[in-house]
Amino acid sequence: MAPSPDDTAPPKLALPPVFSLLVSAGPTSAFDAACRHASSGEATGLLVWRRDAAILDLAVILAPDEPLATARRAFFAGIVALAEAIGAHGPPEIPVTFDWPDTVRFDGARLGGGRLGWPATCGEGDVPDWLVFSTMIIASKAQAGDPGLTPDSTSLANEGFAQDDDHASVVESFARHLMKAFALWEEDGFEAIERRYLSRLVDGGRSARIDRNGDLIDDDGTRRSLVSGLAGMSWRDPLTDEPLL
Repeated sequence: MAPSPDDTAPPKLALPPVFSLLVSAGPTSAFDAACRHASSGEATGLLVWRRDAAILDLAVILAPDEPLATARRAFFAGIVALAEAIGAHGPPEIPVTFDWPDTVRFDGARLGGGRLGWPATCGEGDVPDWLVFSTMIIASKAQAGDPGLTPDSTSLANEGFAQDDDHASVVESFARHLMKAFALWEEDGFEAIERRYLSRLVDGGRSARIDRNGDLIDDDGTRRSLVSGLAGMSWRDPLTDEPLL
């Protein structure tokens, strides 16, 4: 029997009014789609959601108001919002943590990660026309076979998250927490985001801090580059362009 229109239509998400939604089911990643729309002048606040049973794939177009060198700190607002959204919908008391700078873990197991895009021609001292924050989270490992073969990673399904319309509630929650993160940044300064990020950072010292250009300064003064860390995308499988299983 053919599915009814209601079976195939994407869910209507309750997003803050500053967001517009683009739902995709094709092979193009949310990150690539959002960068393409941003490059063509699409409005800020476009939230791209590529619906996939195995991967929660999201991207959002941001409008920075400072030079690229410091605007990249928007990455931390995005990944903090993601962690808070995951924590709000997962089993209670299970930690959502980060490996520097972009890997997301749930109860110690790798869940996915985040990334940041900007115009290729934008200089460090120029205000970029746009930024794109994107994330890929493992929603299900059903297609990967025996979970014992991939013990270093986990999935939303394995951790008991409700699978409502491909985790639509997590998408909604991410949008709300992202709004909250930028509101906190505006009201209390970047330090409010920095504290939330560092509290979840597994491999950071007690006195670590984030420099104005987004680099991590460890307790002993060692500097870890945000740009290099984001370029490495240690959470992503280079063969599939999806999270490592």
